[in-house]
Amino acid sequence: MTRHSTDTPQFYLTAPSPCPYLEGRQERKVFTHLVGPHAPALNDILSQGGFRRSQNIAYRPACENCRACVSVRIMVDRFDWTKSFRREMRRCSDIVGDVLPAAPSSEQYDLFRRYLDDRHTHGGMSDMTVLDYAMMVEDTHVDTMVIEYRKRGPDTFITGRGDGPLLGVALTDRLSDGLSMVYSFFDPDVEGISPGTFMILDHVERARTLGLPYVYLGYWVNGSPKMAYKARFRPQQHLGARGWRETGDDDE
Repeated sequence: MTRHSTDTPQFYLTAPSPCPYLEGRQERKVFTHLVGPHAPALNDILSQGGFRRSQNIAYRPACENCRACVSVRIMVDRFDWTKSFRREMRRCSDIVGDVLPAAPSSEQYDLFRRYLDDRHTHGGMSDMTVLDYAMMVEDTHVDTMVIEYRKRGPDTFITGRGDGPLLGVALTDRLSDGLSMVYSFFDPDVEGISPGTFMILDHVERARTLGLPYVYLGYWVNGSPKMAYKARFRPQQHLGARGWRETGDDDE
């Protein structure tokens, strides 16, 4: 059985494979394992260095001749609450997010499958089974939570929880300097609101309440339409050769 050191992480490089974001390109990743008692501190350091977490793996792009993937984080204290964002919050004022331990449920998986079948039929996650989903949620050695979003119910003012069908789910890591949105999905048939936008805005508010300066959104990929939405949440910082810099401060 392979053993992984929890004191000195070992990094590995994947073989080239088709890029899921830019047609005709190949991607490679550098990755390490997040295991043991030092995993939370390592996840902090690596997240600040542009890595993302998937289960007990931290990875970042290491593509040859391509730097399209850029790590993005929202600057919480200066967040620009545009008229559009404020309207969305009003539309979603009856939705409540309930923070739960990182544990999967059949209701979550049913919603996850509906979301993938509607939005990402040919994506890399499209063939995930219920066991794959369970591993995605619970295989973590860091401070991870699941936030379930439902409509406000008659007892919400007492319990703080929503009621009724599940509308959205966010798998989120708490870092020393922010909240990292590992993965989120929502009911593709809901009308009148934008659940994906709302969940990001909700994370901005949660980070502000916790006194955390950033919300990590993962990678923005220049030229990928499916990643274009991330540019709306400003001000934001991008990670480049000179470290984290607010967009507009450099030539990225």
